[in-house]
Amino acid sequence: MERVKAARPDALVVAAYGLILPQSLLDIPRYGALNIHASLLPRWRGAAPIQRALLAGDEQSGVSIMQMDAGLDSGPVLAQRAVAIAPDDDAGTLHDRLAMLGADLMVTVLQDVAAGRARGVPQPLAGITYAPKVDKREALLDWTRSAAEVERAVRAFHPASSALDGDPVRVWRARVVPGAAQPPGTVVDTTGRLVVACGTDAVEISELQRAGGRRLTAVEFLRGRPLRPGARFG
Repeated sequence: MERVKAARPDALVVAAYGLILPQSLLDIPRYGALNIHASLLPRWRGAAPIQRALLAGDEQSGVSIMQMDAGLDSGPVLAQRAVAIAPDDDAGTLHDRLAMLGADLMVTVLQDVAAGRARGVPQPLAGITYAPKVDKREALLDWTRSAAEVERAVRAFHPASSALDGDPVRVWRARVVPGAAQPPGTVVDTTGRLVVACGTDAVEISELQRAGGRRLTAVEFLRGRPLRPGARFG
């Protein structure tokens, strides 16, 4: 029986793939392997670029279409598109916007590759940063941090986690507000809102969730579990 030789694929397209592909696989497609990466390379190479950008307070993110090599997101870049990070963006909303942008950009790049127009540009050595995989323990809020850092953690981990007088809670949404000096994690205002002191300033928590419960606004939460100033998070 005659053996039929498999056709060589034109390209391999990868998105949100957490492993480094071996060179033997990268060499199979005629035009190599192309990766949609959710950052403006060389910033935030690695597994969690969206969360790291939010934690760092970056003002913009974007997508890069990269020719894969055997390194960690280190191959030449064929195209990039930037987007501003909105003040209320969280990991979910930013992911969805970048996913749409990356899909559209990949279609354009594949057309350029097929037409012989695509040219990869080596990544500069300056500006390389890494985005390691998120550890579950990182999502535990550290109230000794500044209010800006706590607010960014809530958006990056969406939800972040803490404890309220020893009971586990998830924090879904918060914003920075001025705050008088109080021990970090102290509830300082429960009059129609929930304000918690941080290392500097405070955050107003607008959405949170008790273990086994549903996601609630702060007003709904306080209606079911009244709190007084002096209660403690963390």
